[in-house]
Amino acid sequence: MESAFLSGQLLIAMPGIGDPRFERSLILLCAHDAHHAMGIAVNRPLEGVTVPDLLERLEIKTDGEVEADLVRIGGPVEVERGFVLHTDDYHAEHSLSVEGGLALTTTREVLEAMAGPDHPRRAILALGYAGWGAGQLEREIRENVWLTVEADEALVFDDDYDTKWTRALAKLRIDPKFLSSEGGRA
Repeated sequence: MESAFLSGQLLIAMPGIGDPRFERSLILLCAHDAHHAMGIAVNRPLEGVTVPDLLERLEIKTDGEVEADLVRIGGPVEVERGFVLHTDDYHAEHSLSVEGGLALTTTREVLEAMAGPDHPRRAILALGYAGWGAGQLEREIRENVWLTVEADEALVFDDDYDTKWTRALAKLRIDPKFLSSEGGRA
């Protein structure tokens, strides 16, 4: 029997979501159960702030090979808190396993790993997260606020931010020009 929970899936914000913080967002659900849901937006770069910049601010020495990826805006909750979404080839004691070969870690240890030779194969650093209370996400999905699609590494980790939302819709064979910002029920 398949679980009704969506950990490891991507949420695609529908046009007309009504919240500019989520307009054209693509959010990887890292945790989802009957009590809550939590995810990281993967297509919202924080312009002008790179991972090496942030590591330097935190006084974490790098081996010189840290990619200059932009830090992401993970969501509107706890925006001062850092989250590293990464492949599960790196796993720390406090890492949260996410479906699909991914993990989420919030400790300084993962930042130090990112700066050295034992880094995850792929990773993004995000500030903040998106969160939902019991039943809230399920209600929003029923109200056509979000679509869901299976995650893949390109949608999660690549830096082609401008096309991620459209590419996620394409996985569902949906052309965004046919979507309406008006909701409704049949």
